[in-house]
Amino acid sequence: MNRPIRILILPGLHDSGPDHWQSHWERADPSGVRVQQYDWEMPVRRDWAATLEAAVSVFGPEVVLVAHSLACALVAFWAAQTCHTVRGALLVAPADTEAPSFPTGPTGWKPMPRRALPFPSIVVASDNDEFVTLDRAKAFAEAWESRFVRMGAAGHINAESGFGPWRTGMELVDDLLRWPITMP
Repeated sequence: MNRPIRILILPGLHDSGPDHWQSHWERADPSGVRVQQYDWEMPVRRDWAATLEAAVSVFGPEVVLVAHSLACALVAFWAAQTCHTVRGALLVAPADTEAPSFPTGPTGWKPMPRRALPFPSIVVASDNDEFVTLDRAKAFAEAWESRFVRMGAAGHINAESGFGPWRTGMELVDDLLRWPITMP
């Protein structure tokens, strides 16, 4: 997975543990950098967005954002307010911040953004994710003008669901990199 571009790994709520596919990617690929958020347990959206803005400012437009769960909403919120652009985004198991299953504590995450993303993106979702229904994930993908990939019964697409290195996800990042670059 060695690429000339930078992969910015964006974990969701509680970070991604050592067995999560994002952690596997970070260890396996020197181009992968985990964006370290200030508070993984009680995230404030504006703080997380500022951290992402700083990371993209450092690495420039030749990055792919690889987001999981709450970080998918982060990417959508960030894209609506930034002047920066990126090569693309892989948005895996987007947590529905408006759903009853979304935990209390995080601040500023409602309503879910519904604007088209200004860069290529792929939303990956599962039939049985406890944090987003398949229909809501499809609706987010449509609103964000993202390609939609259905994983079947894959839970929250994390370590607890049996996902280790997740080679299919790496292939999806490669797909994003083959898409033509568009200028805003």
